[in-house]
Amino acid sequence: MPNPPNANAETRSTHTSEAMQDTGKPELSIGFVLLNQFTLAAFAGLIDVLRLAADHGGRSRQIHARWRVMSMDGLPRTSSAGVTLEVGGGLPENPAEFDYIAVCGGNDYPNTYLPPSLGDWLRQASASRVRMLGICTGTFALAQAGLIGERVVCVHWNVLDAFRGRFPQTPAVVDHLFVDEGDLITCAGSTAAIDLGLYLVARHCGRDKAQQVVRHMMLQGIRPAKLPQAHFYADLTHIADIRVRQAAHFVEQRIDNPPTLDAIARYVGVGRRQLERAFHDTLGLSPMAFLRSLRLEYGSWLLLNNPRSITQIALDCGFSDGAHFSRDFRARFGVSPREFQRKSADGAIPP
Repeated sequence: MPNPPNANAETRSTHTSEAMQDTGKPELSIGFVLLNQFTLAAFAGLIDVLRLAADHGGRSRQIHARWRVMSMDGLPRTSSAGVTLEVGGGLPENPAEFDYIAVCGGNDYPNTYLPPSLGDWLRQASASRVRMLGICTGTFALAQAGLIGERVVCVHWNVLDAFRGRFPQTPAVVDHLFVDEGDLITCAGSTAAIDLGLYLVARHCGRDKAQQVVRHMMLQGIRPAKLPQAHFYADLTHIADIRVRQAAHFVEQRIDNPPTLDAIARYVGVGRRQLERAFHDTLGLSPMAFLRSLRLEYGSWLLLNNPRSITQIALDCGFSDGAHFSRDFRARFGVSPREFQRKSADGAIPP
């Protein structure tokens, strides 16, 4: 008589569970440290990848992977969305019980105070050869604890300027979803935390477990670490004029619904003529030309990374129709959107 469909899976789970009793550890173990105003999406995405890889059928038993959610003092932490989460306790005396420590940050990154007890514990974990995960702005805390050095870190494009301002000696990039430096992995956060989780599951539990998660989460696949973030901004770290920097951040958030020049000026708190002079003095172009450049950069990224039609991409970039988008795109890149896609596929245009 043939075995029922899940018999082999259940047998493997039983054998793995027995092996765990011998070793005391599953294939992958992560301790989550929640900081104030942590980002829900990044935390939930990473921990749900572990949950779905840990057992068969989404049953959530901690067989192949184990996790614990903690805070510095064992008290609940409130996310940036205002949702308060209970934790499983404070920081354990021996952090070496985990393979990784995931420091989950969020909107509290401007806070320059790192509690000494947290910094000491993170340094103890690192000294015990526990690998560190900087999730979203958790990388700020790891940098404050002195655990990054000259390693390259990945941060979300929206906090790149803030990170570089605080830690100018640390190379920070936004052209990856996450960066693995061996004993330190830093992740941009948001949905990139899912990709990081799949990367860790494939490494420790096998690619079949990672694909199991992909199916459960209804994903189209596993995105590689080197995939650039969908970021569309000019690197203004060398620009001292705060008005230009504030205006740039404002328009970055409004690419699909471009603000008027008057709206940008009101946001910055200056007159439109003052703002135009500031842009010309620092960047050599007008605020609206800067915005148009961002929209076209966004469009070029979508052409390479999104299956939507050119007309839909044009609308998503804030253009009124495909014809306007194609005209401006050709003026900027020297080819039409379709030619850009074709040449990129042929390798004639670098990704």
